[in-house]
Amino acid sequence: MSFHTITYPEFHPVDTLATPHQLLLVLLHGFGANAEALAPMAAYLELTDQPNAMQMVFPDGPFPYPASGGRMWYDIPNNYGFGQPLLASQQQELLMSRTQLREWLHSLEGEFGIPLARTILAGFSQGGAMTLDVGMRLPLAGLMVLSGYSHDDFADCALPLPPILLVHGRFDRVVPLPVAHQSRDRLQAVGANVQYHELDIDHGIYLNVLELMQTFTRDILTSLEKDME
Repeated sequence: MSFHTITYPEFHPVDTLATPHQLLLVLLHGFGANAEALAPMAAYLELTDQPNAMQMVFPDGPFPYPASGGRMWYDIPNNYGFGQPLLASQQQELLMSRTQLREWLHSLEGEFGIPLARTILAGFSQGGAMTLDVGMRLPLAGLMVLSGYSHDDFADCALPLPPILLVHGRFDRVVPLPVAHQSRDRLQAVGANVQYHELDIDHGIYLNVLELMQTFTRDILTSLEKDME
C-alpha cells in the first residue's frame, strides 16, 4: 500500500544511495485537508542547526472528502462527539486506514533507509487521532498529536511506549479541550511519557506549536544519538 505524498526535502529513489537522514518525520493531515495543507510547515520544523538531520513525509488520507478536493482518514458525521465510540461506518473506514497506514509506515525503511525506531509520527486533528491509533502500536521514536483526540484506551499498545507530545488549544471549538484531557489521561494510565501543553489558541497550528514540535524533535534526535554512544 502506498499513499500520495509530499516529501521535504524533495526525495527521489536515487537518494537512497546517499547517506540517509537521521530521522524520518511523518505528518498526517486533518479531516478534509490534504498533504498540501501541512507541507508548508516543513521549513519551520527543519532543524537548522543540524542540516540534513531529518526527512519529512506528508501523505494524503485514503478517502476523498465529499465536499471538496480534500482527503480524510474516515468520515466524521456532523453530530459526532469527539472522544465517543465510533459509528459502525466509521469503524470500517478506520480499520482500512489503520491497516494501510501501518503497512505503509513499515515500508518506509525500504524507501528512505530510516527504521521505525528513528521515525516520528505526527498528526493534526483527525491526523492526531490516527497518530495515536497506529503509533501507540508500533516501535516508533516519538508521537506528536496536535489538536487531536483518541479512539480508545490503548489497552493493547506496544511496549516500550514512545514519548508523546500532546498540544491543544484552550479555545478549540472543533475538538474541545476536555477531549484532550481524556487523551492525556488515557495515555498516562498506560504509562506513557506525555509532554502535555495547553496553549491560548484555537483549532490550528501556530508558531508556538511549531516551536514545541521542533524542540520535541530535537530532543528525540539527541536521545537517539546518546543511545548510540
